[in-house]
Amino acid sequence: MAFIETIPPEKATGLLAELYDQDLRKHGFVPNYSQAWSLRPEVLEAWRRLLAAIRSKMDARRYELATIIAAARLRCTY
Repeated sequence: MAFIETIPPEKATGLLAELYDQDLRKHGFVPNYSQAWSLRPEVLEAWRRLLAAIRSKMDARRYELATIIAAARLRCTY
């Protein structure tokens, strides 16, 4: 059971349904982190734009290394 209310993919409409469809095309499923933003899809969309802007100035290897280092520093296993 989630600690927050979420909208499952089968009940999504509008912008949220579009964002979930992007996840399905990219990953084959809707990740938990997308569903966590389901009540505020405009924030999820803005977050994705921010990440895309950051990635656009880095090669994939550098971005992944920065992500791994940050996660290790924060002791994040997700």
